[in-house]
Amino acid sequence: MAARRILLLGDAALWRRCARVKGVAAPATRRAIRDLRDTLLDFRKKNGFGRGIAAPQIGMLKRIIYVHFPKEGIDGAFINPRIIRKSKTKIRLWDDCFSFPGLLVRVERWRDVMVGYTDETGKKRTIIADNGLSELLQHEIDHLDGILAVQRAIDGRSFALRGESGKSGKRKRMIR
Repeated sequence: MAARRILLLGDAALWRRCARVKGVAAPATRRAIRDLRDTLLDFRKKNGFGRGIAAPQIGMLKRIIYVHFPKEGIDGAFINPRIIRKSKTKIRLWDDCFSFPGLLVRVERWRDVMVGYTDETGKKRTIIADNGLSELLQHEIDHLDGILAVQRAIDGRSFALRGESGKSGKRKRMIR
């Protein structure tokens, strides 16, 4: 298992735009995918949650995300993912991130998106995602562009600590 250290908010690498992957079968790409998978599974084992991770979160500035979303039957890498189409409607939700554990950020995301990507075998694919999967893919693709959820906060009051999120009397929905 090659679980890597997850970079935390404040690390300059998280703010950088990632380079496109040119060789899907290249050993470096295979290693990146394996490390992303192992890091995600390790995080889930230790913390009890986690559905996706982006390469810059483990210090690799490549356009790769790894998604483990059993509810939708998805467990694999999205290489060079891009949003092709967005719905007209948006959703508001409490977002969290491995790179700032314990912090929730209220954001607005598109309800539905169509994402184009290359899979681990090199095949070009598209997926239409809604609600939780849509939010997850938008969050992870943002990472590839150097955008963090804290930059997408709805306003200055859109932050909460995970342990404090339910104390206001309102139930806050966490997606990850």
